[in-house]
Amino acid sequence: MKIAVAGKGGVGKTLIAGGIACGFAVRGLKTIGIDADSSPNLGLTLGLSAEETRKIVPISDNQPLIETKTSTGYGGVYNLHFSVDDIVKQYSIPTPLGVNLIVMGTVRTMGAGCMCAPTAVIRALLRHLVVEVNEAVVMDLEAGVEHIGRGTSRHVDDLLIVADSNMKSLEIAKHIYELAVSAGMKSLHLVGNRVMNDVQRETIQTFADQNGIHVLSYVPWDQNVIESDMLGVTPLKNKNVQAVKAIDDVCEMLLNKST
Repeated sequence: MKIAVAGKGGVGKTLIAGGIACGFAVRGLKTIGIDADSSPNLGLTLGLSAEETRKIVPISDNQPLIETKTSTGYGGVYNLHFSVDDIVKQYSIPTPLGVNLIVMGTVRTMGAGCMCAPTAVIRALLRHLVVEVNEAVVMDLEAGVEHIGRGTSRHVDDLLIVADSNMKSLEIAKHIYELAVSAGMKSLHLVGNRVMNDVQRETIQTFADQNGIHVLSYVPWDQNVIESDMLGVTPLKNKNVQAVKAIDDVCEMLLNKST
C-alpha cells in the first residue's frame, strides 16, 4: 500500500497520516512513514519525544549525504543518477508505534528544470519509495502534490485529501484534487476531519458533491486529541479515542479496497 495524505495546514492531516501508518503496522505490514511537510511533526505523532524529533536531520539538510550522492567535483554540476536504497536503510528512524520514519525536509525549488542537489535526492528517494519499496508507505505531504511528480503519481494507491468544514480548507482541498487529477492520479478521496456536528458534516459533503470529490470517511472532533497535543504525547496510543478509532477504520477501508 502506498498512501499520500495532503491538506491545508492545521486540518489534522498529520494525525490521519500517522494513524493510518500505525494501522498498517499493527496489522503486520512493514511500514515507512514519510514526513514531507515543511513543518515536520509526524515523529511526535508516531510516539517520538520532542527531544528525539529535534535531533532528526531532514534528508534535505543532510549536506554530507547530498554531496555523497550528487557531487561530480564540478561546481554547479550534479550527478542525477544514484541509488537511494541505502538512505532508507540508514536514515529511517524506528518509532514507538512500529513505523519507520523518514523526514524529507523542505524542497525549496521545484521547477521542472531544477538541478538543485537536495531536490534531486528527494525526488529520487520519493520515486524509490513509491515505486520500488515493497512495504506500506504513508506520506504526509504539504498542500499540493507536485513533489510526487508525474513519473510516480500512478504508483500511489490512494491520495487522501484532508479537510474540515472551513471554506478555506475545502477550497484548498479542491485545488489539491485538481492538481492530483492533472498529475494522473486515479484514486482520490476526501476525509472530513474534526467534524463536530451534522451541520459541519453536511457542509463538507455538499462541497464534495458539488466538485465531484469522493468522501471516504469522517473523523469526529475529539477533545482527547487536543489534550494530547497540549501534553506533547500522541493520541494514537489510546485506542479508546473516538478520532483514533475513526482513523483506524479508514485504514481498514483502504486495506479492504486493495484486496
